[in-house]
Amino acid sequence: MADNLSYSFALPGGAFCAGLARGAVGDLLTRHGLTELRETAVLAASELVGTAYRFTPDREMLLRVHWQFDALRITLYDQHPAHRSAAKSEECRERRSESMWLLAAAVDAHGGDWGLAPALTPSGGCKAWALLHR
Repeated sequence: MADNLSYSFALPGGAFCAGLARGAVGDLLTRHGLTELRETAVLAASELVGTAYRFTPDREMLLRVHWQFDALRITLYDQHPAHRSAAKSEECRERRSESMWLLAAAVDAHGGDWGLAPALTPSGGCKAWALLHR
């Protein structure tokens, strides 16, 4: 059942979206027989959305939940504006990364990985993800 887990949906960008993401991810993992990943995945989705909201409030974001190569990938794309200088961009990335300490601890404890990178769109944006193994 996990092999056909591939969903993407837009979230409107309000603070309430963290709760929507938790509910959606939890339900999807239950339906696809991945309940052993549910607790960590729900926390990861909530942290990804919460961080995006803190850095780019009230802007639409895209959440992707996908099972591939025996791992769950949760990816969030936001609309964080591009910075004018590489130094500002790196400073922002470091602040965002530091704010994701709970995500890092949960994913590391589960033997997974996480990260963030520019979304590589003309208008900017950030791509943040968590990877969880069974």
